[in-house]
Amino acid sequence: EVQLVESGGGLVQPGGSLRLSCLTSGFIFGNSAMTWVRQAPGKEIEWVSSVGTRGFGAAYLDSVKGRFTSSRDDATDTLYLQMNNLKPEDSAVYYCARAGSSNWLNAPRGQGTQVTVSS
Repeated sequence: EVQLVESGGGLVQPGGSLRLSCLTSGFIFGNSAMTWVRQAPGKEIEWVSSVGTRGFGAAYLDSVKGRFTSSRDDATDTLYLQMNNLKPEDSAVYYCARAGSSNWLNAPRGQGTQVTVSS
């Protein structure tokens, strides 16, 4: 059974940083592209970033480029999202998905972790 467990969210002031984690199990993590998506209240779910196997081919939503970095640790089956210089518009529930950038919409996701950026 595929399991994805996100953590690391919280309340942070604008300009602050958070590091999200996604601990996975039930599949061969090292063989899987992985994706972060987010959903703000009243808005559609939005792709944020994808990273290929061995960390290659990372891609980002334009609005987070230069601020967010996806990485992965294949030894611990964990995906990370380092978020710097956070803005209020980054507030959302963040989910990880076992998918690449072209097939994330219906892919299995975790329960999500809430990120709130507010002063």
